[in-house]
Amino acid sequence: MPRTLARDHAEKKARIARQAARVFARSGFDHASMEEVAASCGLAKGALYHYFGGKEELLQFILARHLGAILERLRRTETRQLQPQDLLRRFVLEILLAYRGADDEHRLQMNALDRLARARREALKDIQREIVALMEQAVAAAGPPHLARDRRRLRAATMSLFGMLNWFYLWNRDSAVAARHEYAGLAADLFLGGIGSLGEPDPPAVTRPR
Repeated sequence: MPRTLARDHAEKKARIARQAARVFARSGFDHASMEEVAASCGLAKGALYHYFGGKEELLQFILARHLGAILERLRRTETRQLQPQDLLRRFVLEILLAYRGADDEHRLQMNALDRLARARREALKDIQREIVALMEQAVAAAGPPHLARDRRRLRAATMSLFGMLNWFYLWNRDSAVAARHEYAGLAADLFLGGIGSLGEPDPPAVTRPR
């Protein structure tokens, strides 16, 4: 008969994942070992394998929890009662709050995702694509009408906004909620002011044959 899982199995798995994220982020995923993860969790190596089959499975679990938490915050945001610019501001804040306390997971997302086998990697990238799509829709609604019609510039603007948010942890060590609210307001003001001033692109130059 298959072994019955303990009642606290999911909780222990989540605790291991948090500790493993710290080990992987600080030692580097390629250099860190399951032995190192087990020791940091106060577990025997065999006990660790009761929860995870190996390093790749553990990394996938860490990143799925992290990206899933971001996506869930955006999905549960009530959109119908918010004006487009207010929705964008809310999304910016929700992402920064999702990053709070998850610096190690965020580093792994940026630096270790490509270490996974293709099937595992693509499953995580599907979550990333949905996050980007939701933000892109918010940017299109908040910006000038011509931006929504220009898919290339819309994607560039959206990814620029993520760039403003994704590197916050490098220069701001303050994990307080107030600091994230403050920066969310600043980032949203800068971004909305920027896209609000975007003119329509010039038509491509016509090259006459010689």
